[in-house]
Amino acid sequence: MSIWGKIIGGTAGFALGGPLGAILGVMAGNVFDKSKKRKFNFNQISNQQKQNIFALSIIILSAKIAKSDGVVTKDEITAFKEKFKIPPSEMSQVAKIFDEAKKSQFGYEKIANQIGMLFSGNQLMLEELLNNLFFIAEADGNISVSEIEVLKSISHSFNLSENDFQRIFNSRLNDKESDPYKVLGVNRNDSDEVIRNKWLELSKKHHPDFLLAKGLPDEFIEQANKELSSINLAYDKIKNLRENN
Repeated sequence: MSIWGKIIGGTAGFALGGPLGAILGVMAGNVFDKSKKRKFNFNQISNQQKQNIFALSIIILSAKIAKSDGVVTKDEITAFKEKFKIPPSEMSQVAKIFDEAKKSQFGYEKIANQIGMLFSGNQLMLEELLNNLFFIAEADGNISVSEIEVLKSISHSFNLSENDFQRIFNSRLNDKESDPYKVLGVNRNDSDEVIRNKWLELSKKHHPDFLLAKGLPDEFIEQANKELSSINLAYDKIKNLRENN
């Protein structure tokens, strides 16, 4: 069953404080009551709830990124609808959330901070969120400076390091532009063993089966596959570089 049909109940949150209320509403399984300072343990909620939060976070932050350079292009909207496999039956409701997030007075910083808090116990999910947000920014064929700045700011809200950001950013570049050492998050003077161990670690963490077990929705696995491909390619490039030097 599509993940999108399961998150529509979160739209009730827009009546209680915009996107932040929507995310918390989905997490709580009901309308979020701002008068009650509830705290949630992300590791104790179900994979279904994790998927709901992930999907809703993608909608909201994608809308903010699409608007960050001043214009929301048809390419960005089309990419969001098609690549994230939104069924026609859910299109209008997902579009409603996207439009509300785009118009909301809440800035992306507050939303990203809230998401970073909710996913604080699951850095891997935050990395995959950022990876998919890069995909949206790329949709019109060019990532603007303003979009890169927003993506870097979001990574800070997610408490990701500069090394994490550069690793994800370089994994999105084409083969000729990417730095294989940055894709793996290693130093150029690291030993072969250190680099191999890092490659094995990343290959395991970003394998689609592992991500699905951690709560990543099926609709977002395509971007994870591309990331894994970049990780493997980077390791092969480093091996070839070292063998030929």
